[in-house]
Amino acid sequence: MGFNSLQFVFFLPLVFAMHWLLPHKWRWMLLLAASYYFYMTWNPWFGILLFGTTVIDWWSGLQIEKATSQKRKKALLLVSVLSNLGCLAGFKYSAFLYNTFEWSTAQFSGSTPHYMAALMIPVGLSFYVFHSLSYTIDVYRGKIPAEKHLGIFALFVSFFPQLVAGPIARFGELGVQFHQQHSLNTERFISGARLMIWGYFKKIAIADRLADYVNPLFDHPANFHGLTLLLGGFFFVVQVYCDFSGYSDIASGIARMFGYELKLNWNRPLLSKSLQEFWSRNHISMTSWFRDYLYVSIGGSRVSYPRWLLNLFLVFLISGLWHGASWTFVIWGGMHGIVYIIEILVKGKFRIRFLGWPYLILFHTLTLIAFRANSFEDLQIFYQRIFTFNWNLTESLVELRLLHDLLPLFLALFGIAFLFAKELSEENAWFIRLPKFKTFWRPLFYCLAFVAIFAIGQFSANEFIYFHF
Repeated sequence: MGFNSLQFVFFLPLVFAMHWLLPHKWRWMLLLAASYYFYMTWNPWFGILLFGTTVIDWWSGLQIEKATSQKRKKALLLVSVLSNLGCLAGFKYSAFLYNTFEWSTAQFSGSTPHYMAALMIPVGLSFYVFHSLSYTIDVYRGKIPAEKHLGIFALFVSFFPQLVAGPIARFGELGVQFHQQHSLNTERFISGARLMIWGYFKKIAIADRLADYVNPLFDHPANFHGLTLLLGGFFFVVQVYCDFSGYSDIASGIARMFGYELKLNWNRPLLSKSLQEFWSRNHISMTSWFRDYLYVSIGGSRVSYPRWLLNLFLVFLISGLWHGASWTFVIWGGMHGIVYIIEILVKGKFRIRFLGWPYLILFHTLTLIAFRANSFEDLQIFYQRIFTFNWNLTESLVELRLLHDLLPLFLALFGIAFLFAKELSEENAWFIRLPKFKTFWRPLFYCLAFVAIFAIGQFSANEFIYFHF
């Protein structure tokens, strides 16, 4: 059941009404049952895996807190880490590792490699593994007490708004809220509804419109010229941002309507003027997770200067692999790691200034092509055709026009322009200065956005992109 499914249209109001009608002491039960139902609509077996990892981490946290020796604490933490990473490796990376080994041995032996088909990856596995791991590591570090209530901990891991695509939660931020009593608040409800409307607009009216152009370009790159492929890469930059930030907005809006706050996950990253600024604004919950639990664990900046740069590069590589079991994701992570380090090395020696935004968008576009490419061979086609610089704008517009009618192309371009206009206005606080902004202009904007979802949206029920991660 996705946020953009008909089933969810009935599910959400029912759970919302029951949640606020029940006394506080029973709400966790309702939300836990609703969250498992929400998750198991994809596949009932997924719920068993989710519950199994949850119980192991809950037990590990309790035992870590009780342990009297550092050696035992480390051993218990290892139980949690290995069980979570074992699930991740088994479902997500087993085929990738096996196929990489097959390919490598075939290069030496001259034999034909026999590749293994990828296993079905449980929806949101990478996200809830990170939820659980952050909890046991924080208990081990003494940052939070272990949660005694299995039901509350299970709800923290499985809370349906952010279960399958984040934001990645910390128990100290979200889990403790399930112990607190909340009352229905009109202001919070309206604020949550605004987030949901904008999230749905980004997903249905922008991301899914762009998908009509992105998908055929990436499925058959050999059929298009270099400039068309570059434009397709830029379309994907906007698509994946609207798709994923749209999901986060919907999730945060739903959680707020239920009385809970999720972590800010996106802070207008496409307005950044450097890669370092981009990663301080983009997918914040994931970036901070890798910083706090991987980067710090391998030494962070508390090492020699060369080792510090190596630590940064390793984090980007692993982050790339976390996104997907393919060498194209590793290439994406590696390119970001290299340029991030270059920015550190040249910082202060010159300023990009007004060229910063075009530089960031161009780099992000070129590297995100690797993120989206279906194979290494397709990635080669993209880069070979783009870097021949044999570009013809007229031919590219014709190729895009042939994919669909003129109106869908116009709506896709309008969506891109509208997104940047709104985010620039927020960045510079333009509209908030208008008289009657809160009482007239803001309500009008969200009413129009709600109508626009149905007027220009692409209702093809496309899955959210990050469900696959």
